[in-house]
Amino acid sequence: MRTTYQYRLRPTQQQAALIDRWLSMLCAQYNYLLADRFNWYEQNRSPVNACPLICHLPQLRINPNYYSQKKTLPQLKQERPWYKDIHSQVLQDVVKRVKLTFDRFLIGDSSGKRSGKPRFKPLSRYRTFTYPQIKQSCLQGNRIDLPKLGKIKVVLHRQIPDGFKIKTVSISKKADGLYVTLSLEDKTVPEIKTDINPHLIIGIDVGLKDFLTTSSGETVTIPQHYRKAQKRRRLIQKKVSRREKGGNRRLKAIKLLAKQHQKVANKRKDFHFKTANQLLSKYDVIAHETLNVKGLARTKLALSVLDAGWSSFLSILTNKALNAGLLVVPVSAHNTSQNCSSCGEKVPKKLHIRWHDCPHCGCSLDRDHNAAIRRSRSVAFGLSRRYANNIKNRAVGHPVLKAQLMSDGIPGVAEKPTLTRSGKCGSMSQRTL
Repeated sequence: MRTTYQYRLRPTQQQAALIDRWLSMLCAQYNYLLADRFNWYEQNRSPVNACPLICHLPQLRINPNYYSQKKTLPQLKQERPWYKDIHSQVLQDVVKRVKLTFDRFLIGDSSGKRSGKPRFKPLSRYRTFTYPQIKQSCLQGNRIDLPKLGKIKVVLHRQIPDGFKIKTVSISKKADGLYVTLSLEDKTVPEIKTDINPHLIIGIDVGLKDFLTTSSGETVTIPQHYRKAQKRRRLIQKKVSRREKGGNRRLKAIKLLAKQHQKVANKRKDFHFKTANQLLSKYDVIAHETLNVKGLARTKLALSVLDAGWSSFLSILTNKALNAGLLVVPVSAHNTSQNCSSCGEKVPKKLHIRWHDCPHCGCSLDRDHNAAIRRSRSVAFGLSRRYANNIKNRAVGHPVLKAQLMSDGIPGVAEKPTLTRSGKCGSMSQRTL
């Protein structure tokens, strides 16, 4: 399993200036290689969908691919000797970035979904470069030794656990300084998943009134970090608007605004991680609705939806569960708020009605609570059919857990053994989360 650790860098003035110089040259090379791809694309595609039987065809260019563009790097260093100061693999990584960007535009990703046309990057938007390979001994105490950059001081707020292997190193420039991101390979995480205790299956329903509501009735208050920071952000935005374009005072105001946005993003991310850890420390299986956040972001509730950050939270929750050997199951959100969690009858209600009152069985509870119960029950019954055999086969050495799930309740099942980071039976430690 791959995981990332990010640390703050404290470079000297010479090292910071060298990193800025590298970013400037890498940005120029990225735009040059992307322009070369665009030239091939424009020269080789037909501008119309039909042509005469006899017509002149221009000589077609060879498609510039990853390998052909890599071969141009030695000539680049001869024509522009200052590019020799950049590490060779860092320069090759730029070619890989261009390849991935253009392939998503023409071919699409693994699911066939294509992205928009790539854009040329200004220097303000090119903020990261990567070492694809690095020595395992690069981290020495509170300093990291990077090729052609030297030893840079690192704020090592947490140690890298034993057994983790450093695969790649990325340097990122953010509003408040420079950061180093270590991509680590962890071979100690067990590939098998633990046996599922049916008592520890829960459904969650995310919303804007409360961040989430569980099927057991617990709620998590939505923090609204962006809303609370709007007043401060508005004052800084006025400073930016009043400054003369191209002046140093405007650049200082823009940097202040960027720091404010980064502060909001960090608060939101911290809240998502803490909420995910609280859920995974209590439950084995968590069911959530499949959300169309892009569609919701086009409505009148766009600001509140993006402030909540549901997609980021569900991604963090899924990754944390995988790391701990637990399950996060997406469930269709169709009619989960409309159908009664007690009798299953459909009770239509508009969005502004936040309370569920069933005229058939008399069930009365919060709308989000009703939807969360529906999801947890649908996963509980579906899980016994779909996942039990796979989990049993993967959990070598563990007893088979046969859950007899009934609509009135779930019979008692012996407490299951859990997996620690080492894969041994015992209580789940905090590190697995």
